[in-house]
Amino acid sequence: MTASDGYLLDNRQREAGERFDAFATLFDPTTFRHIEALGIEPGWRCWEVGAGGTSVVSWLARKVGPDGTVVATDIDTSRLAPMDHPPVEIRTHDVGAEEPPGEGFDLVHARLVLVHVPDRARALRSMVKALKPGGRLLIEDADPALQPLTCPDEHGPEQRLANRLRQGFRSLLAERGADLSYGRRLPRLLREAGLHEVEADGFFPMTSPACTALEAATVRQIRGRLLDAGLATDEEIDQHLANVETGDMDLTTAPMISAWGRKA
Repeated sequence: MTASDGYLLDNRQREAGERFDAFATLFDPTTFRHIEALGIEPGWRCWEVGAGGTSVVSWLARKVGPDGTVVATDIDTSRLAPMDHPPVEIRTHDVGAEEPPGEGFDLVHARLVLVHVPDRARALRSMVKALKPGGRLLIEDADPALQPLTCPDEHGPEQRLANRLRQGFRSLLAERGADLSYGRRLPRLLREAGLHEVEADGFFPMTSPACTALEAATVRQIRGRLLDAGLATDEEIDQHLANVETGDMDLTTAPMISAWGRKA
């Protein structure tokens, strides 16, 4: 997807930084645990796909050390530019439309990326192609259809409003080609791509300051889209943001499915 395609969550908006910070708090421990288990070592060559923010790139750089390489790509690299020095290489790249930025990678990782890519099948083939024999692929993506609510305990008007706005958000994503049930298919897709030793798990955060921060930043970021589509009024959005600000709502994110495998 290119920047002109109307991507719902533009990296250059102010709220994007708040969302990246929330994602780092929520999901970095899970991501790092998986990559550690895959055996990352100094000297590895890694491709971080759709990097967006800097937390995973920074961690990978520390792990591979001066003898390794971390190639970090995205369609918008504005937030990554300050990291463009060894062992990190920053490249503007569309994983769903372009050839991989090299081959022979020990690790290829993408988090919360492919669900938004129109040609997900091509992107997956590209990532597998980029691996060296024995290289590891780790894909982590959301499955909003698996758990579509922002407040699973819908016990009052505040929670009902939150869930209605989440439904609107999901509608906007689907209109732009997002696959809202992609995460659950990852293990099968990795096997069909020829990977071995495929495993997967899921992580479903609930009720944390990071969930609250993510919800507020997301709603502010898509406010105009919700209004333009007639999915909410200004008053409803203001009320929801005020409800979130109290910190008393049990807010969740979509489950994140992590799947990994090894190239023969």
